[in-house]
Amino acid sequence: METKLTLSLDKEIIEQAKMYAKKQKTSLSNMVENYFYYLTADKTVKDVKNIEKSPITDKLLGSVKIDMFDTDKFKEEYLVEKYLDV
Repeated sequence: METKLTLSLDKEIIEQAKMYAKKQKTSLSNMVENYFYYLTADKTVKDVKNIEKSPITDKLLGSVKIDMFDTDKFKEEYLVEKYLDV
């Protein structure tokens, strides 16, 4: 159910937020709703799967390269620690 909410914010902040929302092809209401959702959502795996990607996520996507992380070395170190360093 949609419910109207009135907020009092600095005029300049509102204008900046409107421009940002327009660039992100979303509405200011949607941005505020998503922000409140993220603040109040349970952080379970079930909820994380249902969360819509944010513009920040899109910007960060691809910033970490898989080859930067040696999975074989990590796995070896983990197993040595787990089984040999008892």
